[in-house]
Amino acid sequence: MQFTELTDKQWETIQKHLPKPASTGRPRSNDRMILNGIIYVLIAGCRWNEMPKRYGDDSTANRRLNKWQQNGIWKNILSDAIKSAYKSGKLNLEKISVDSSSVAAKKGET
Repeated sequence: MQFTELTDKQWETIQKHLPKPASTGRPRSNDRMILNGIIYVLIAGCRWNEMPKRYGDDSTANRRLNKWQQNGIWKNILSDAIKSAYKSGKLNLEKISVDSSSVAAKKGET
């Protein structure tokens, strides 16, 4: 898989799921920039400190990835993407299969 930055349409879909910036305190780093950095690291398989500086601070990206995971943000984004793909006909659930590695094979049972 090759990394590409988020398109405006992708960003528009994702942005609504992200938490609103705090009204007080230090301004938060740009969410789109940080998200592109997160995606870069996950696709490239590199270490956080190898993330290009144009995507912001690597520790900010790492912290945000984990915080959004804890808050269910990624789950909401994925759920929205699945619904959108299903509605547009890009996802069809008529034929699916389950990989055998995900089903326990008990010894001695048939």
